[in-house]
Amino acid sequence: MEALAERPIDVACVQDTRWRGSGCRFFGAIGKRYKLFWMGSKAKSDGVGISVAEKWADSVVSVERHSERVLILKMVLGDCLLNVFTVYAPQSGKPDEEKESFLDDVFHLVSCIPQNEMVVFAGNVNGHIGSSNVGYDGTHTIRYEMLF
Repeated sequence: MEALAERPIDVACVQDTRWRGSGCRFFGAIGKRYKLFWMGSKAKSDGVGISVAEKWADSVVSVERHSERVLILKMVLGDCLLNVFTVYAPQSGKPDEEKESFLDDVFHLVSCIPQNEMVVFAGNVNGHIGSSNVGYDGTHTIRYEMLF
């Protein structure tokens, strides 16, 4: 988390935090602080969070903690509303029903955002397309964690 203060990052999303419970708190040195909003599980597995630079902390108008895999933070930016999603999809080896339920839930949450509001979607969706990687040598999963 200290790396945030060394870079010009205002909002950062994290996944697989393995933190318990939920909450929010400031961290970092004075003048370089961030407010962290998180949602974890009882088992100290999974977990998601969003860190917001202190200068934007008062812009946060709501935090929706849907599960240890989905958190939505709503901010006012000028005359716009920004919805920041951080998600952490079930990994390989989890039951297909769990993966499908997660995707259905996320799709529903995104579709409920009014069209006049902005959406930033970040996370580790553990996605795979197809059953073979033939012809895709050298590719890798991209984890979008830092937004701007």
